[in-house]
Amino acid sequence: MNAVLSTSLTVATVNVNGLRAAARKDMAAWVAESGADVVTLQEVRAPDDLVAGLVADVFGDDWHLCHAEAAAKGRAGVAVVSRLPIVRTADGSDEPCFAATGRWIEADVDADGSPVTVISAYAHTGDADDADRMAEKLAWFDAATERLETLRAEGRHVLFTGDLNVAHRDADLKNWKGNVGRAGCHPDERARFDIWTDQLGWVDVARSLAGGDDDVAYTWWSYRGRAFDTDAGWRIDYQFATPELAAAAVSARVDRADSYDRRWSDHAPVVVTYELSGS
Repeated sequence: MNAVLSTSLTVATVNVNGLRAAARKDMAAWVAESGADVVTLQEVRAPDDLVAGLVADVFGDDWHLCHAEAAAKGRAGVAVVSRLPIVRTADGSDEPCFAATGRWIEADVDADGSPVTVISAYAHTGDADDADRMAEKLAWFDAATERLETLRAEGRHVLFTGDLNVAHRDADLKNWKGNVGRAGCHPDERARFDIWTDQLGWVDVARSLAGGDDDVAYTWWSYRGRAFDTDAGWRIDYQFATPELAAAAVSARVDRADSYDRRWSDHAPVVVTYELSGS
């Protein structure tokens, strides 16, 4: 494949915490200002027969859509919404960890003839006190690793985005000392991220653009207490890219709401622009 990229692409990823609720809270205003060409969504939590209409309300009629619904009603659900044509989709239904879970969707977007595989993923929350739930989460990460490496071996430019429910480093959550060993801050989870970045060469784009510094903006704050106001957050939403694609990234930001009452989700979008020409 080894596509020659020749355009600019801005990609945002966000857990919407229910697309119907986000639509009611005016997510459309953010879309209009975001400059995004592609938006990946997690926790859509709506059936297929409603999602197209919701996307039209929030994004407009000229966006393309692919969506993976969860078999469990009102749970999970992931989507890719794109101004650019979507030329291939896959929902991982041949992988038991992904099938009917609403946690994995792939879309090849056509950026002026240069295909980029964009993945919207929603990892399990997990529970360090429940061995079965943690085993399910770790198995999901292992399946994701295998699928990512398969796509990469085909010569694709791959962008793995979503709510991965892990703070990779201590700096990725405010209260790291109080959460060590718990789900989201567990060494077994973090080790999977180490495999991606240290062994396989996948790039955490936001951290890379920050110069590798630990000080990268949080992306999630609990609705409870004053977590948002005191910035007691977690960085659990990511864009991981193949090295060639990551090298084309020129800017990254987190679109944190100006105030608590202007939030349309408990997560904030992670937005990255890739200048693809010549990469």
